[in-house]
Amino acid sequence: MAHPTIDPTLGPVLARTGGERAILDAFLDFHRGTVLRKVRGLTDADAARRLVPSQTTLAGLLRHLTVVEGNWFRCLFAPGPDDVYRTSQADADASFALRPGDTVETLAAAYEAACEQSRQVAARFDLDHVVPHPQLGVVSLRWALVHLIEETARHAGHADILRELTDGETGAI
Repeated sequence: MAHPTIDPTLGPVLARTGGERAILDAFLDFHRGTVLRKVRGLTDADAARRLVPSQTTLAGLLRHLTVVEGNWFRCLFAPGPDDVYRTSQADADASFALRPGDTVETLAAAYEAACEQSRQVAARFDLDHVVPHPQLGVVSLRWALVHLIEETARHAGHADILRELTDGETGAI
């Protein structure tokens, strides 16, 4: 019997019989990759264009998710002396704002670097490892991973809609 070919970008499918950690990592990386694929091939102007009433843009999503990665993994699980966990809605809203000189490439590179740093930090701890959280008391690494899957998937959906509005392209890949 021939085995079906599985698209290698579908990490969650490939990890379907893996352990809990492999499955969590695969889903998070899949959604991270989806966000990056949504901005690839766009001009800087298209990525920065506002298509909805909020400040949400494709480029802004990259900036926001870069902040989110650092906030949840570096600031909570491996904080440096200058790392401060951002808790306010104003901080979250500001994280979508683009800065002079932001480009698709610089934003994508920063996001990829933040994701890699998050992977390295997360790999140092067991899923049951807990850290203090300024609003929730304590959170486990498992909870943080699931939260980041939810957050990234939500924004991947936003990116999908914004990309379709930009040039008609649809799909996760």
